[in-house]
Amino acid sequence: MTSLRLSGLLDELAWRGLVQDTTPGLAARLASDRPISGYNGFDPSGPSLHVGHLVPVFGLLHFQRHGGRPVALVGGATGMVGDPSGRSAERNLLDRDTIVSNVAAIRGQLEGFLDFSPGSAGALMANNLDWLGEVSVLDFLRDVGKHFTIPYMLAKDSVQKRLGGGLSYTEFSYMLLQAADFLHLYRTLGVEMQMGGADQWGNITAGLELIRRVESAGDGAAEGTEPAHALSYPLLTDEGGGKFGKTAEGTSIWLDAGRTSPFAFYQYWFNASDADVGAYLRRFTLFPREEIEALESGHAAAPDRRTAQRALARDLTARVHGSAEAETQRRASEALFGDAPLDDPEILGSLYGNVDSFEFGPAELRGSVGELCLSSHTFGSRSDVRRALGQGSLRVNDVVATTFDQPVPDPIAGRYLVIRTGKRRRRIGRLRE
Repeated sequence: MTSLRLSGLLDELAWRGLVQDTTPGLAARLASDRPISGYNGFDPSGPSLHVGHLVPVFGLLHFQRHGGRPVALVGGATGMVGDPSGRSAERNLLDRDTIVSNVAAIRGQLEGFLDFSPGSAGALMANNLDWLGEVSVLDFLRDVGKHFTIPYMLAKDSVQKRLGGGLSYTEFSYMLLQAADFLHLYRTLGVEMQMGGADQWGNITAGLELIRRVESAGDGAAEGTEPAHALSYPLLTDEGGGKFGKTAEGTSIWLDAGRTSPFAFYQYWFNASDADVGAYLRRFTLFPREEIEALESGHAAAPDRRTAQRALARDLTARVHGSAEAETQRRASEALFGDAPLDDPEILGSLYGNVDSFEFGPAELRGSVGELCLSSHTFGSRSDVRRALGQGSLRVNDVVATTFDQPVPDPIAGRYLVIRTGKRRRRIGRLRE
């Protein structure tokens, strides 16, 4: 599947900015080149991953490229409980049917990144509802709970940060459930490594503690070595210190096209700040180091061309939505913000609803440009329209409007009108169905 070696995994993750903490002995374990499986957990509280999940997704992708077997664990059971890590309030608990539906949707999205082909190196998908859902309370307390003291659990950062504001026993028990997951995967699939965000480090190390307590070093492990290992990724924030993966309005950028359109997805990356784009190229593409450094150098020399952002946006959109869609969105972006006429029906269809848009009917087509500008709310008054006409800054389908009563041009492909005011503002109208 790959010519890369496990011994080079940590070096690659490090230069890409994907290493926060590792357990002692992990580098030696990877250097042994013995087969290894590693997992990362994903929250199934929604039917789609968002771009905030891309750090662990790419972590698993690099792990697989270097010869490891990735296991994507979807928390069907723990999603019904909640996790205090990185949260200020308890999440809503989900029912079983919703969890199952969300898990199926997430599996489809992960297939765009990981190779799930049958075989020893193919990625696996697991759902902890399959085993935790069958465990009785008494069995759980006997087999897991007895190995942890209350002081040990209280010392975890994820718990400490929530104690002042209230932490339910449900969430307090989360680290034990996650530890039980690691032990189960260790026993049934030979998973020796867990990966996750830095805010998960306390939960991850609880799993290591449980494995140490109930298991021996295991087959193939040298005496005195740890039976399992862990790696955490740095938490990623945007240039302003805000939560990565959110728009200015606070909404998430989803991988599901029904939640975040391919155009909005492309624009999110295209609009990455100059300060962030280098880090995003390292974390969210497979571009080699030399190519990323060349993109950064080119961007530094001519930042207004946004060469690095274009490469980032196209590559990620292609991975999530396909190459054809990525090309459509590249063309749409360039058409929207360029000086050339915006007259391609496919591009207009992609842009409609994603940019300032309106609907029109046959009556508007029989009327004047001035009335169209008022009915579409492009301008608020006749005087505003006449002012734009006098400035020569009003165009409809790239035809300069000179008078209020000028006829409306024929729609593009019989369906679209483009009103342009000034150098950059474009509104896209679509014939009402």
